[in-house]
Amino acid sequence: MATSKLPLTLLLSFLVFLVVEADRDDLKISSNSSDCGQACAARCALASRQKLCKRACGTCCARCSCVPPGTFGNQKLFCPCYYSMTTHGGRRKCP
Repeated sequence: MATSKLPLTLLLSFLVFLVVEADRDDLKISSNSSDCGQACAARCALASRQKLCKRACGTCCARCSCVPPGTFGNQKLFCPCYYSMTTHGGRRKCP
């Protein structure tokens, strides 16, 4: 009985993989300032200091041409450039 569920499990795993990869492709943004502005507005929506967040995010978006989805986490997976950018003091630059 367990072997009959194996093909279904593999199919579902493959479909999830395709959806994740499609979402990753959608994260790439042209360096157009309006695209970065919209992506950063969504990313900084819950920030307590929205002007600062949007300014830093805009700089990172312009350099990396991508902004991770959501408001936190998973930056390394979706946009390694955005994740690895640091300030002169060694702290993460991108919110």
